[in-house]
Amino acid sequence: MIIKTKPILYIIIPCYNEKDVLPITSKLFLEELLLLIEKQKISSESKILFCNDGSKDSTWEIITNLSKKDEHFLGISQSRNRGHQSTVLMGLMEAKDKCDITVSIDCDGQDDIFAIEKMVDAYKVGNQVVYGVRSSRKTDTFFKRFTAQSFYRLLNKMGAEVVYNHADYRLISSRVLKEFANFKEVNLFLRGLVPLVGFKSASVYYERNERLAGKSHYPLSKMLHLAFDGITSLSIKPIRIITTLGFLISFLSLIGIIWVIISKLFGTSRSIQGWSSMVCIIAFIGGLQLLSLGVIGEYIGKIYMEVKRRPRYIVDERTWEVGDE
Repeated sequence: MIIKTKPILYIIIPCYNEKDVLPITSKLFLEELLLLIEKQKISSESKILFCNDGSKDSTWEIITNLSKKDEHFLGISQSRNRGHQSTVLMGLMEAKDKCDITVSIDCDGQDDIFAIEKMVDAYKVGNQVVYGVRSSRKTDTFFKRFTAQSFYRLLNKMGAEVVYNHADYRLISSRVLKEFANFKEVNLFLRGLVPLVGFKSASVYYERNERLAGKSHYPLSKMLHLAFDGITSLSIKPIRIITTLGFLISFLSLIGIIWVIISKLFGTSRSIQGWSSMVCIIAFIGGLQLLSLGVIGEYIGKIYMEVKRRPRYIVDERTWEVGDE
């Protein structure tokens, strides 16, 4: 299916304390949007939607000023900081009824903006979801590259369906977003949830750049949290691993008990001089039990948050409503 019409595109950009980089990247986003309009690949009604995640600096002030200067800029703000995933979701849900396609991309300029055109081209030949995938990690340090690769491998092995080297740079059609709106999870992991919706998809490969300004808001601790959150939100494999491990330890213990009984009955039992080894084994089993309880507790905690049905985001302000107040 080839789409010949000019789709309305909304570029969704989550922002958190981006006062240093926003004045730089906003110009780049606008230039790319106008270029695509000029090439008649998208509609002139297309917009750039900045989504403020309760920033503590002047990010929202910059967004409102941009929206006053150019009609292609729009802004929406959360009532408080709720995290990257919640903010991206807010932008997607706000845009789904106003456009034909959305492209979510971070504000820092590291993702190749020019890949948006390739995504639009892929959409026009029938793909409803287009993933932006890093072609390499040459710009990363060895530690960053190793942890990132381990992150994706771990997610896939644990049953979370994710696209390797893909973060949250993707094109999603409004058709997919309307179906995605039926996913009511409070524990959000978008890069794992989007593939679950289905529909025809493709990947666009690009080189990732250095951050243009400011500091990264995704240190190793947040990455680890995101990985664990993704696994426990999308898979029950850790529970099955614990069950299997428990069965194996119980089976080995049963063999040990049988061996002790037989040794006692046939008089081959000897006193074992090795209480320290026994203490180590007991400590290991105790630690394993606590770890297992922790993983199970994480799942119970997620159930607890889900049944509360708290809103996943709360909109405080929209730039297009400021004049109506």
